Amino acid sequence: MKIGMVGLGRMGANMALRLMKGGHEVAAFDPDPQPRKLLAGKGATAADSLGALVAALPAPRVLWLMIPAGEATDATLTGLSPLLAKGDTVVDGGNSNYKDTQRRAATFERNGVRYLDCGTSGGVWGLENGYCLMIGGDEDAADRLRPIFETLAPAKDRGWARVGPHGAGHFTKMIHNGIEYGLMQAYAEGFSILQHKKDLDLDLQGIAELWRHGSVVRSWLLDLTAAALKENPGMAGIAPHVADSGEGRWTVQEAMDLDVPAPVITLSLLQRLRSRDEDSYSDRLLAAMRQQFGGHAIKKT
Repeated sequence: MKIGMVGLGRMGANMALRLMKGGHEVAAFDPDPQPRKLLAGKGATAADSLGALVAALPAPRVLWLMIPAGEATDATLTGLSPLLAKGDTVVDGGNSNYKDTQRRAATFERNGVRYLDCGTSGGVWGLENGYCLMIGGDEDAADRLRPIFETLAPAKDRGWARVGPHGAGHFTKMIHNGIEYGLMQAYAEGFSILQHKKDLDLDLQGIAELWRHGSVVRSWLLDLTAAALKENPGMAGIAPHVADSGEGRWTVQEAMDLDVPAPVITLSLLQRLRSRDEDSYSDRLLAAMRQQFGGHAIKKT
């Protein structure tokens, strides 16, 4: 099967490479010519426009998008829409909001173009280990692309599944990322406590390695934590600024809309927001309050 890849960031390029390694042909487009050139050197067909990409694919076509959520995805789909024909399939493998996905799917399917949303997890390690694929959309459309999912997943019989109708794949990935926020925050807090217990002279990297084997808190995130601690035990040169790509916020909003308490995920999101406030007005105001009611000293800048 020949697949058209749109978006050749690191994950998109790695997915294309995994597909080719699995025996699929890939035609690829990205506005940046450099990743197109690099992927062409690996055996892909490089296209310099969406039109050229569509023309390079046999009907019925399969277009897989790895585009940043929001306006970039909408702009790409607007460009693709008049180029596609009945029976073609578009897969959004990015982190789109599931409500946007439902809207887009309805538009495309009115024109006879199948639309699948595929929440994709695996990061930069997916090329080697495979990706976890959470698929939303029609069962028959998903079944037609089974060979693609089986190639991208860690194995043919695990790591991928159709989880529900349009939007279900991105909704599932959204909650997956919300859980990820909580897990990461718990590890970070635990290791911070260990790091602050100076009198015990604890070896954080050694403890991370210890916990990786047999412990109930072992996980892939712990594996990555151990690797980070081995590389840079003191986190030297790393600013205490933690970004978020949106899914955590959407998860918290959905929890509120559904009246579902989600304190761990919510607080982990707030901690990320807190990390970006280098000159915290609220902290300075708290110090001023303490001086007002208790006469506590204020630390001057």
